[in-house]
Amino acid sequence: MGDLKGLILSGGAGTRLRPITHTSAKQLVPVANKPVLFYGIEALVSAGVSEIAIVIAPETGEEIRAAVGDGSALGARVTYITQDAPRGLAHALLCAEGFVGSASFVMYLGDNLLRDGITELAAAFRASRPDASILLTEVADPWHYGVAALEGERVVRLVEKPTEPPSSLALVGVYMFGPEIFAAAKSISPSARGELEITDAIQSLIDSGRRVESHTVTGWWKDTGQLDDMLEANRLVLSDIERRLEGELVESRVEGPVRLDAGARVERSLIRGPAVIAAGAVISDSYVGPYTSIGPDVVVSGSEVEHSILLAGSRIEGVETRVEASLLGRGVRLRRVERRPSTLRMILGDRSEIEIP
Repeated sequence: MGDLKGLILSGGAGTRLRPITHTSAKQLVPVANKPVLFYGIEALVSAGVSEIAIVIAPETGEEIRAAVGDGSALGARVTYITQDAPRGLAHALLCAEGFVGSASFVMYLGDNLLRDGITELAAAFRASRPDASILLTEVADPWHYGVAALEGERVVRLVEKPTEPPSSLALVGVYMFGPEIFAAAKSISPSARGELEITDAIQSLIDSGRRVESHTVTGWWKDTGQLDDMLEANRLVLSDIERRLEGELVESRVEGPVRLDAGARVERSLIRGPAVIAAGAVISDSYVGPYTSIGPDVVVSGSEVEHSILLAGSRIEGVETRVEASLLGRGVRLRRVERRPSTLRMILGDRSEIEIP
């Protein structure tokens, strides 16, 4: 099982999740109170891939190192490779050539979430040993993605964001490669946006007669690069949780699958799952609705919140209008000072302070 190495790409500026990502790596934004990046590491470990390199950017690399460490807590052995600038996925791959050596490997984009993991994909790759294997999923809007043209399961062509897509099968951010990919990545030129595209490198393999296979993803897949995708991923992960009440309940009601961690406290409130509430959180005189993740040391008092993600140390106080479909950064404070608009939807960066008249 230990024959494949793992490569997780965790650079990227996260511009679509700003302002959260002005102060935090997008791969560390939590889904169901666990950083997105950790789901990727766990997916690799579950597939028997424990020797992992994480490609990091200079701006957010230290934060990722601090969160993941040597990977032992997640069952992995993690090393770090710095990519000096965002020059494309194929460039990131070339940065890792020394780590990979002559091994075959999994390349996993660190802001992806796959419900069913990659165990089946890794097993199929080990069994047939193609030069590359890509993961595909059916999408309604293929022109937004890299798209594959197939003959059977064999990939004959890849097209990046095509105006006339050859199929509705888009590339998911998981790839399996033999060592031949390095020569292919060295043979291509930067694209119009100045990056070495992984689709061009795989196309180079195809053009030189190498065998590139595909597998269609089972279960859901999410790229968590935008707010709506992050909230949807949070909803999907929470849909699978089981009820576990270890925190303190005072004159409160809990309905459905709710995970209330030890050290959390709920007073005179209604919690309707699926929802997770982390240690140190205090919910009082409030309603927490389905698909909400409440991080450590969050305070919600006299307020209503649902279908939202509240990061560590944020506070919602006295906000009678229901807060929904929102992502609040670390240490954000949202409180009512006077009277009210009818609904609120927002994305707030770390340590914001908002007063609502």
